[in-house]
Amino acid sequence: MGSSSGQSSGSYDLSFKILLIGDSGAGKSSLLVSLISASAEDLAPTIGVDFKIKFLTVGGKRLKLTIWDTAGQERFRTLTSSYYRGAQGIILVYDVTRRETFTNLSTVWAKEVELYSTNRDCVKMLVGNKVDRDSERAVSREEGMDLAKDLGCMFLECSAKTRKKRGAML
Repeated sequence: MGSSSGQSSGSYDLSFKILLIGDSGAGKSSLLVSLISASAEDLAPTIGVDFKIKFLTVGGKRLKLTIWDTAGQERFRTLTSSYYRGAQGIILVYDVTRRETFTNLSTVWAKEVELYSTNRDCVKMLVGNKVDRDSERAVSREEGMDLAKDLGCMFLECSAKTRKKRGAML
């Protein structure tokens, strides 16, 4: 199910569990594949959960990131509650071309985070994906920044397909 990328998995200084959440089709799996490898292919919907492991070095420390990719479909939603346990980071993903994926962040996903997240120091990031399709945009960058501020999240817009990103905001 999971895979590793980057440096050898022999040892690391710190380990982090990161959860990707959001509606089906928002691009969670594509973001994960883009982070782990050089490709960003079209992927089938995740069933249940998948995870990948990424090793990297930051500030002289070797980090192990275990990134959990959850299914966005309603029928798998009950499976995800246990995956929140112990997560140090949660990435809430929406598709900038589909307003309902953005609206559901407030009405569904942020409520789940509040209900199931067990780590009070959990770092949250709101990510607007698919900015390569700017002509189809249904959610403005300003709306994304406003919601991130309301939810106490960092903010980033990107394209998993082109690997383009527009700076993060704390």
